[in-house]
Amino acid sequence: MAAKKSVTIEGAAIAQAINDRLIVPLPEVASAQLPSRGQVAMVGALDDHEVETVLEPDGRKGHWISLDDELVEALGAADGTSISFTLTTAAQWPEPEVPEDLGTALESAGDVEHQWDSLTPMARWEWVRWVGATKNASTRAKRVDVSIDKLRTGSRRPCCFDLASCTDPELSTSGKLIGLS
Repeated sequence: MAAKKSVTIEGAAIAQAINDRLIVPLPEVASAQLPSRGQVAMVGALDDHEVETVLEPDGRKGHWISLDDELVEALGAADGTSISFTLTTAAQWPEPEVPEDLGTALESAGDVEHQWDSLTPMARWEWVRWVGATKNASTRAKRVDVSIDKLRTGSRRPCCFDLASCTDPELSTSGKLIGLS
């Protein structure tokens, strides 16, 4: 099987505050070059700071970068700050941060450990995203339970949901990033 060709995107984008979070929506021309409308693992630099990140879909065929507090401080970023980027698709996906509810369920269901460990990091990102792609607490709890059941039956992916519209529910409405036109 041939290795996938890496893609490098470069440019500048304006940081945008949504709720209490700071993100960097990528220009349309940059997102259009990426291999997926869903999440994309990238390595590179924001300004002069090295990053390993997963770009998030905006629900409109574009992408955005989440800036954590450490990166906001390092970049001196604020709403309206221009940030340059040079990002290349990563050869390896980073491990996702498994939320506490899903992590507890996985630990409690020892019989799914082998199945979870056999998944690629990209697939684990999809499980984490699917569980987290709702604001409703009861829906989220059901998704945690369904995840364990599906893993028990050998499922490798959570479902066939639209990865391009599966973005952070705290920053989106109906799968579309808030504040973008």
